Amino acid sequence: MSRPSRPASRPYRTAKAPPAEPRLLVLNKPFDVLTQFNDDQGRATLKDFVPVTGVYPAGRLDRDSEGLLLLTNDGQLQARIADPKHKLAKTYWVQVEGEPTAEQVQQLCDGVQLNDGPTLPAEARLLDEPILWPRNPPVRFRKSVPTAWLELVIREGRNRQVRRMTAAVGLPTLRLVRVRIGPWQLDGLQPGEWRDVPPTLK
Repeated sequence: MSRPSRPASRPYRTAKAPPAEPRLLVLNKPFDVLTQFNDDQGRATLKDFVPVTGVYPAGRLDRDSEGLLLLTNDGQLQARIADPKHKLAKTYWVQVEGEPTAEQVQQLCDGVQLNDGPTLPAEARLLDEPILWPRNPPVRFRKSVPTAWLELVIREGRNRQVRRMTAAVGLPTLRLVRVRIGPWQLDGLQPGEWRDVPPTLK
């Protein structure tokens, strides 16, 4: 009498071993550059600025946004930086159209209703115009409408979240620069410049 065959055991999934030489890069991503290394439409990508193989973005930064982007070859570190559940604070300097009122700033702090649900409470404050590199191409202003700068700190990572938040309170974003993620900041890097930093997150 033959025994019934056992179902094939599923192989255990093992965590990918960290690289022998983990690296973490801080890049100041220029405006109009995609947060990827290849593009079949010939647009500017990270490959034009970072001649390092095996590193990938930890999180995203829209093509029309500028500033701090982290890249690493360590998948576990990449996940810890990019996963919103770790609530790593991301700081943005945002040039908006209009003159923000105390009520609008408070709305951003309290959280605003977007089409994909309410945002978490954020930190927001008015900012004196920061000293930044010129944007290429320059921001297009309407001469009759004043502009102002805000500092916004969020701990989520929704698509185009900062732009949607400012628009929801009546302050369209003109320029968006990320200056800090968790403990990492630009520290004087100019657009297209990058540097190695210790590949750890406490």
